[in-house]
Amino acid sequence: MSDDRTDTLSRRTVMGAAAGIGLAAGGKAAAAPAAQPAASGAALKDPTTAYPKPPFAEQSQPFPGLAGKMDPRPDHGESSYRGSGRLTGRRALITGGDSGMGRAAAIAFAREGADVAISYLPEEEADAREVIALIEQAGRKAVALPGDIRSEAHCKTMVAETVRRLGGLDIVVNNAGRQQQRQSLLDITTEDFDATFKTNVYAMFWITKAALPHLQPGSAIIQTTSEQAYDPSKNLVDYAMTKAAMMNFTKSLAKQLGPKGIRVNGVAPGPIWTPLQVAGGATMEDLKQFGGKTSLGRPGQPVELGSIYVQLAAADASYATGQVYGAAGGTGQP
Repeated sequence: MSDDRTDTLSRRTVMGAAAGIGLAAGGKAAAAPAAQPAASGAALKDPTTAYPKPPFAEQSQPFPGLAGKMDPRPDHGESSYRGSGRLTGRRALITGGDSGMGRAAAIAFAREGADVAISYLPEEEADAREVIALIEQAGRKAVALPGDIRSEAHCKTMVAETVRRLGGLDIVVNNAGRQQQRQSLLDITTEDFDATFKTNVYAMFWITKAALPHLQPGSAIIQTTSEQAYDPSKNLVDYAMTKAAMMNFTKSLAKQLGPKGIRVNGVAPGPIWTPLQVAGGATMEDLKQFGGKTSLGRPGQPVELGSIYVQLAAADASYATGQVYGAAGGTGQP
């Protein structure tokens, strides 16, 4: 049998608490809170219609191409990305930081509080100048490093200059890439093959090797690999090979550097609207329908990957290493 006094006290306590909750300021009872609509800043956004969809206009540019001349112009987060101090005080080097995912990462890193150095080809100066201005507008240090990363000497100099001008190095993003479609293996020259591997694989090796002596526990290395590493297209043989190499570099190096407290991860984009596509990376027919076969029916925009790079660089992702994060609109792997 239960204790009646205990039951009574319990009921009184519960009723008293409920009454207290129901009283508003001034002693008036408050109505039960009604469901409130989401704030405008948190409104849901349909990913299928959030950005441009094919068909796209016919267009081409000489390699490496400029984002500023694309139609439509890619969105790297110039007006939309908002930071919250997740990378305050960090120092980053991003290759290919003038456009594409590198530019999105540079903008996001700066607005999260990091100082940023970007590398790019001299032909990409117009795009790079815009990125440098955006980093500085965020109140952070910006370092421009034009040059060709197919040169080992330039890669070493670039890392040394980043360390000198930013006072150190905590984040390395190996993002710069060369992609030139060829319909047949017979059309890939030795010069093509060499240029693609030097840009995508050798430079990653040289830059990471030069950076390692400067990286402390808590530092992060991030590679931009691709869905091509897992599901290669028939006309991107050499490019897909390099992206598979980058993926394996990520997983192997993560095991080597884990005990040192340095995390190594990758990002594997699917079809993303960048200058690579209009500068020889896709056929004209593929370009006009670019991204149309994904589940979302459109290509991704670089801004849609910016937060992934931030997450992989941030301290709260401290258990993520040896991972490859995909963003492919419902296609590809992982």
